[in-house]
Amino acid sequence: MSIDRILERALAGERLGLEDGIRLYESNEIEKIGYYANQVMEKWHPEPITTFVVGRNINYTNICDTYCRFCAFYRPPGSEEGYVLPDEEIFKKIQETIDVQGTEILMQGGTNPNLPLEYYTNLLQNIKKRFPQITMHSLSVAEVQKIAQVSGKSVEEVLRSLKEAGLDSLPGAGGEILDDRTRRKISRLKGSWTEWIETMKTASRVGLPTTATMVIGFGESYEERVLHFLRVREAQDETNGFLAFISWTFQPDNTNMKAERQTPEQYLQNVAISRLMLDNIPNFQSSWVTMGPEVGKLSLQYGCNDFGSTMMEENVVSAAACTFKVNTNQILDLIREAGKIPAQRNTKYETLRVFKEGETMETDFVMQN
Repeated sequence: MSIDRILERALAGERLGLEDGIRLYESNEIEKIGYYANQVMEKWHPEPITTFVVGRNINYTNICDTYCRFCAFYRPPGSEEGYVLPDEEIFKKIQETIDVQGTEILMQGGTNPNLPLEYYTNLLQNIKKRFPQITMHSLSVAEVQKIAQVSGKSVEEVLRSLKEAGLDSLPGAGGEILDDRTRRKISRLKGSWTEWIETMKTASRVGLPTTATMVIGFGESYEERVLHFLRVREAQDETNGFLAFISWTFQPDNTNMKAERQTPEQYLQNVAISRLMLDNIPNFQSSWVTMGPEVGKLSLQYGCNDFGSTMMEENVVSAAACTFKVNTNQILDLIREAGKIPAQRNTKYETLRVFKEGETMETDFVMQN
């Protein structure tokens, strides 16, 4: 059965449903799906510009009592390898980010049962006192839920307190696959898909922008993947809170899960189908950190309009023996090689600077871990 009718409907602005999405996954016409996804992307972004943000991941703690099977980063409470970074070290990392024209801090860790709400509010307040210009795009649904549990407060109360203290937006980490069959298999303590969605809705309600994420390669079915899209799309209809959608592939090395690594073609197909299904989210981000710079560049022809963060530092994915390292000026080159014009953005996807042909960043760095 041809997928042309499905693709034409998507291009015309008609909503795709569960069966449509499954048919696209069953198809081997990946380039055709990518072509249509790219056309849909160009409706949102007619200018040939690909954005990126200069940011840094700060993993403030690796102590975690969620015990996700797919994570090689965490250490259980009581482990000799567990840590909580001193505040001064966090401040130093933020200053280094600002020194290279960075604007965003993705501060995330584990679900540490020893850290009360006051730890986070005090840290955020101190960060904002020292660095009022930095955007704290930080924490995750799982961390927020753990803070609520430890503090005896509701998720909404916690999010309001964090926002007041200096949290600017909530990343979509922990989405994985928004279906409980797979969630129970890979991380039974992380919470249901409905809890993830409800936390994101609450974040939007208190005025925190968010992003939505997806990880494929856990052995999930095509139906589960499409349900993930439908559940994100429905939440976006209600809140309009998701600024972007980011998907990547499970990295099995050094984890407690064995799985067949997804191919670049499978990743690109997933990116393209996500763009076609999620008709109410404007920005789609490439995952060059897990897929490599060349596949990241290709994704700009499959529906992505954003190259993500330069990520001066990354520890979670690299713990699974997968970290591709590039510097900012290499990102400019990769975007140009894809036939696009590079532009630096902020966390709200507002353009800060468009780079002319041959123009480079005056300050540069290589990602650390």
